[in-house]
Amino acid sequence: MLKQVDAVNAIAIIGNGLMGQGISQVFARAGKSVTLIGRNPASLEKAMATIRRNIDAFVERGLSSQAEADATFARIRTSLDIADAAKSDHVIEAVPAVRALQIEIFGKLDSICAPGIVLGSTSGQPISLMTGAMKHPERAVAMHFIYPAQLIPIVEVCGGPDTAPEVVRWACDIMTAVGQTPALMNKEVDGFIINRLQFALLREAWSMWANGIASAEAIDQSFKLSLGRRYSITGPIESAELGGLDIMHKFAEFLLPDLDTAKAPPDAVAELVKSGNFGLKTGKGVYDWSSRDGKALLAARADRLFRHRAEDDGSQR
Repeated sequence: MLKQVDAVNAIAIIGNGLMGQGISQVFARAGKSVTLIGRNPASLEKAMATIRRNIDAFVERGLSSQAEADATFARIRTSLDIADAAKSDHVIEAVPAVRALQIEIFGKLDSICAPGIVLGSTSGQPISLMTGAMKHPERAVAMHFIYPAQLIPIVEVCGGPDTAPEVVRWACDIMTAVGQTPALMNKEVDGFIINRLQFALLREAWSMWANGIASAEAIDQSFKLSLGRRYSITGPIESAELGGLDIMHKFAEFLLPDLDTAKAPPDAVAELVKSGNFGLKTGKGVYDWSSRDGKALLAARADRLFRHRAEDDGSQR
């Protein structure tokens, strides 16, 4: 028997990286008590400092009062012991995507958590890959939050072949209850919805740059000032139908045969990675970041996400 969603008060998050931090904030902001479980005191201390800053950012932008922010932060405690997950009403795994580690964690959770506790994974990978050590894989479900979890409301929910249908429904219901929007998937697929869309677009963008069709600047500006604006209102399928399925189908027949279908990133991108040029964090990638203000771009992106979050919060009231 699954625990009633409205009776879920205690959440355990396994893993205190960026995703674990954001997910903790989502649940704490919704009034839940959260136990953030990590491996060492230093990383947990650093995680809590980041969470505090992220919570305060809501106050700075008028999305939360200081009292609400303080209460949110106070609902999050830390632990070094995975056994503490047994005290929770729901558990989400948010560790690095190392398969052996994930299998080990789900095996442990399966043995220590009561039968009615749903075990979720936010790795964005098929849950069936992580249940090898479980006796009750029917309660395991993928619940893929998108970074930054405290600002992006969508959560991809996907059961595996062994997941009970009521567990998938429960996962959708708990996401709705804490202010997130579940995107229910009907079957497992590598990458899920969002990463498949992201990398389909990135493959074509990289391909056009690598083949000298256009500069990175031209490609990015073309997207930001057209599709980027349109897709913030309509999804790709909606957009096609607003334009006319007959027109889009005809153009697809012309264009799809010419789009990139490579099974690996372009050699030019591989060479950048091989040379240690990873983008903003190393100062160079496709772009030379020494001549661009990466911090300002990150800040502008955060501001836009906060505006969207404000709209989401307003629509839920």
